[in-house]
Amino acid sequence: MRCLQEEKVEYVFGYPGGAVLFLYDEIFKQDAVRHVLVRHEQAAVHAADGYARSTEKVGVALVTSGPGATNAVTGIATAYMDSIPLVIISGQVPTAAIGLDAFQEVDTVGITRPCVKHNFLVRDVRDIAATIKKAFHIARTGRPGPVLVDIPKDVTAQRCEYAYPESVTLRSYNPVLKGHSGQIRKAVQLLLEARRPMIYTGGGVVLANAAEKLTRLGRMLGFPVTNTLMGLGGYPASDKNFVGMLGMHGTYEANMAMHYCDVLLAVGARFDDRVIGNTAHFAQEPRRIIHVDIDPSSISKRVKVDVPIVGDVGDVLDDMIACLEAEQAKPDPARVSDWWRQIGEWRSRDSLGYRNSDEIIKPQFVVQKLWEVTEGDAFVTTDVGQHQMWSAQYYRFDKPRRWVTSGGLGTMGFGLPAAMGVQLANPGSPVACITGEGSIQMCIQELSTCKQYRLPIKVLSLNNRYLGMVRQWQEIFHGNRYSESYMDSLPDFVKLAEAYGHIGIQVTKPGDVEGALREAFARKNDLVFMDFQIDQTENVYPMIQGGKGLNEMILSSEDL
Repeated sequence: MRCLQEEKVEYVFGYPGGAVLFLYDEIFKQDAVRHVLVRHEQAAVHAADGYARSTEKVGVALVTSGPGATNAVTGIATAYMDSIPLVIISGQVPTAAIGLDAFQEVDTVGITRPCVKHNFLVRDVRDIAATIKKAFHIARTGRPGPVLVDIPKDVTAQRCEYAYPESVTLRSYNPVLKGHSGQIRKAVQLLLEARRPMIYTGGGVVLANAAEKLTRLGRMLGFPVTNTLMGLGGYPASDKNFVGMLGMHGTYEANMAMHYCDVLLAVGARFDDRVIGNTAHFAQEPRRIIHVDIDPSSISKRVKVDVPIVGDVGDVLDDMIACLEAEQAKPDPARVSDWWRQIGEWRSRDSLGYRNSDEIIKPQFVVQKLWEVTEGDAFVTTDVGQHQMWSAQYYRFDKPRRWVTSGGLGTMGFGLPAAMGVQLANPGSPVACITGEGSIQMCIQELSTCKQYRLPIKVLSLNNRYLGMVRQWQEIFHGNRYSESYMDSLPDFVKLAEAYGHIGIQVTKPGDVEGALREAFARKNDLVFMDFQIDQTENVYPMIQGGKGLNEMILSSEDL
């Protein structure tokens, strides 16, 4: 506990059990670090994750051995896929019992090895302080990620002299922060010569707190900018250079510009399958690629690049800006004027347009109204599915760390516990959890945690009585065979919210959407659960079928 105090930890999200009782006894004896009692260990890690994503801090979770640790694995893998800095402390059976199939024993280090940045098993009480120091250092530096510290019960029962290291050095772990100056100059020259330039940015910009630097560079160059799902808010959505999110459900203009550009600057992104689809399709168009990333293993992993720059995104962007200023160089607007004209033609397709209705609530309309009511300034968490994509498309993020979603793992159940972490980290700020009637039931027990800690989250359930994204693919690619995607025994969510001590509202008419949102956000001290009965047939467009290229988009049902 003193180690956590040294690290200025505000909250530990956890659930007690036999193997961590000595730790919980120490929690009881101090009040510098607050413990948040969740109702499931998966939620503990998701809440720590939401806390970390919405701040610049490391999230901390505490779980017991056996099922406590295995319940936490989904949260750990979620953080690992999205490079979120967490420290997870897990209890373990006494050292003498390890390997003997003791009660509530699992090989936590072995189980989590594929989905952590690093993990430790502490076998001596004298190693606890140094190990915690290393864990926080590894979690927050370089490419961030979750670090697990497994501590046997007998180790936490022992005593030793307390000494927390002032610094930490790890011979095998020294992330490169400064980009190679020659590569940076080469990159800048390529950008200045481009006729069809594109800036493609991911979650690395947000994690490096480099959004302002990216915005400055984008405006200096006057080039089109796109964000990945994880990068939303890294560049202002309201800026004229922003062409929207790209990828499987990205805008037509973003995907077409990405596919046909001649010079691509990739910053803190990893060319994953949901962004560029089929790498063979992507390689068909000749282009020069500059890739900036703190993780050298991400560069040329899926797509071969021409100018690799390993370094901290913020430092490299600073150096690029300095290089442009030193040479007093600016791109020739005439050189890219035809490119902007082409992008304008793509934009005119209005790929995010939809047919609104006075009879039935359209999910896109709900998200647009949320954006209006909150003036684009809310923290938004989501679960996974259609509602996640509509949130990304229609809530226009101008600031980083306001968008909190599970991108890489795609974890249903993430939204509500993540919103708890966000709300605790940002008291007084509006926090909206956009979810679906399927996802919310994965961790709905956390409504109890919200009541205990008086967290005034606003839950927007876009309820279409289907596992929506599954249904969409079954409709388009599986001949309308809706195998196990219809939800025909849903609870009364209004009564359920009330049973947990919260406010419940059901909204069935489009004309009531804005009023319900305004009423909910006016209740500054209450959790309000809004059950929006939305169009069951609405699909997410645009979309790219798996294995297809960025220029092979389905823009509406008419393209099928």
